[in-house]
Amino acid sequence: MGRIIAIANQKGGVGKTTTAINLSASLAEAGQKILAVDFDPQGNATSGLGFEKGYLDKTVYEVLMGEIPVEASIIKDVQENLDVLPSDVDLSGAEIELLDVENKESVLKGVLDSIKDQYEFIVIDCPPSLSLLTINALVAADTVIVPIQCEYYALEGLSQILQTVDLIKKKLNPNLELEGVVFTMYDARTNLSLEVVESVKSHLNRNIYKTIIPRNVRLAEAPSHGMPINLYDSRSTGAESYRMLAAEVISRGEL
Repeated sequence: MGRIIAIANQKGGVGKTTTAINLSASLAEAGQKILAVDFDPQGNATSGLGFEKGYLDKTVYEVLMGEIPVEASIIKDVQENLDVLPSDVDLSGAEIELLDVENKESVLKGVLDSIKDQYEFIVIDCPPSLSLLTINALVAADTVIVPIQCEYYALEGLSQILQTVDLIKKKLNPNLELEGVVFTMYDARTNLSLEVVESVKSHLNRNIYKTIIPRNVRLAEAPSHGMPINLYDSRSTGAESYRMLAAEVISRGEL
């Protein structure tokens, strides 16, 4: 039975989609069977894995609306062991269309539960807001990874998403757990990055990944080439960092 991980933070620009793409690709590279779910109407995970947004007629939106079965919209073998459930701007309409649906918070859960046993991990890239889509992702998920940028307002965004996770756990998904917090865009040349890491560690008695994702030019370039970092520049520090994070995620599941 697969583990469903939501990559979530209500704050934008924290490396959420970068983490969703590259963690999925690194888990697949490690021999795990992975489904990456792009659940953000911006569709950046879809394009970051090499697909043109706007040219796909079978996306997660059509699946949510019950127009097609989920198997019909999954793009198989984007790389070995990695399948993708793509998204585009149509998904923004789902917010309104789901309002009248019974159990509207758990539509995605129903979809993913039907294919969960085909994968070791299902990784969901959430929108950067607390929307009905994000709630659906958190209700469907077993665990949440929260990427936070090493910058001044990091703690603010972190406390918001942790409150949300606790609320979802209390009201809608009692099994939801915090998988862990991962630091992104770490710049070893600045005191601020180090201060943010130390500050979060002292405030948070929750799981924090040992792996810290550095600021890395190759990592920033990879999405424009439609490739995860392990294919774009396999030997870069960004690729090595996400391999280490993937190893931590796998080992955590074995505890």
